[in-house]
Amino acid sequence: MRARTSADATLTGESATELNASLFSRRVLGWFDTHGRKDLPWQQTRDPYRVWVSEIMLQQTQVATVIPYFQRFLQSFPDLDALVEASIDEVLHHWSGLGYYARARNLYRCALTIMRDFQGNFPTSQADLESLPGIGRSTAGAIRSLACGQHAVILDGNVKRVLARHFAVKGWPGKSVVLNQLWALSEALTPERNCAEYNQAMMDLGSIVCTRGKPSCRQCPLIDSCAAYKLGDPSAYPQARPKRELPVKKARMVILTDDAGAVLLERRPPAGIWGGLWSLPESPPDIPLATWCRRYLSIEIGWEQELLPRRHSFTHFHLDISPVRVWTKNPSQRLMDAGNRVWYNLSQPDSRGLAAPVKRILQELASDDETTTEAS
Repeated sequence: MRARTSADATLTGESATELNASLFSRRVLGWFDTHGRKDLPWQQTRDPYRVWVSEIMLQQTQVATVIPYFQRFLQSFPDLDALVEASIDEVLHHWSGLGYYARARNLYRCALTIMRDFQGNFPTSQADLESLPGIGRSTAGAIRSLACGQHAVILDGNVKRVLARHFAVKGWPGKSVVLNQLWALSEALTPERNCAEYNQAMMDLGSIVCTRGKPSCRQCPLIDSCAAYKLGDPSAYPQARPKRELPVKKARMVILTDDAGAVLLERRPPAGIWGGLWSLPESPPDIPLATWCRRYLSIEIGWEQELLPRRHSFTHFHLDISPVRVWTKNPSQRLMDAGNRVWYNLSQPDSRGLAAPVKRILQELASDDETTTEAS
């Protein structure tokens, strides 16, 4: 029987008296042997680069969504050298639509740091990994165990859910006291041997069986010892983030086209939403559009057309976007390609990173232009 830890205060029934860490891991590993995923694109080698890219992409994103992004990313940037030689625009372009773009910016910064400070070799210590941009405690543990074969503890969203339910840990994991309990449990249960398989098994168990909405408890290898199942309400664990009404912000996106049909884009500041991505110029909704265009773009608009509004939701707020097309004579003579502005050719899209709603707007414009051309 293992020594008691501070996490034991959360255990009840068989969990406290009969189920030890060895039995827990054996059940999880036994399930993994039969039902675990072993053919994911990043599992074919123990290359730290591939594991790192996959773990960053998998942060707050489901496996099915990540797979095609990962495959395209590796085709363009097969190793650290290729990633370092790329531009941030190329990296953001490959990330477009995956969301949480700070991950892509950190991925690029991390690659540059590894080349500069570690001579292009992935560090293998927990402290060194956590010192890199975008790599936290759990991601560092995943890289060490999955790529380096070291004993390392992880606690991603799937593992949090499995442990919170199995031990009926009360509270929202976003609170430090709850998070500390879950880390203590993960540390106590992670075996010294077969650590990589165990960590992958726990992630798979949370993703395939112990799902957020409707867990398949009858298929779970831990059903006999799961406290939340015995209490009759597994979905009550872990506790959801306390609900609060998200604020709504407004943005008026200006669509200015030149005589050839190219659209004016601007690079967004490196910090904030869509940092470093290319987007449509934004005009404050409370300023007349003609006045803003005169002051900010130094153009006189002929006429304008409001397009269908749309909402884009972030973690902390909703953004209501009002796209507006404006026309003026020879705008590209006044607004040249330079610095943070570019005329974007809709018929020949290039490899720059676009904010997801902007990409959809541009696709709609390109489709409308094609329809108009065919009709004429």
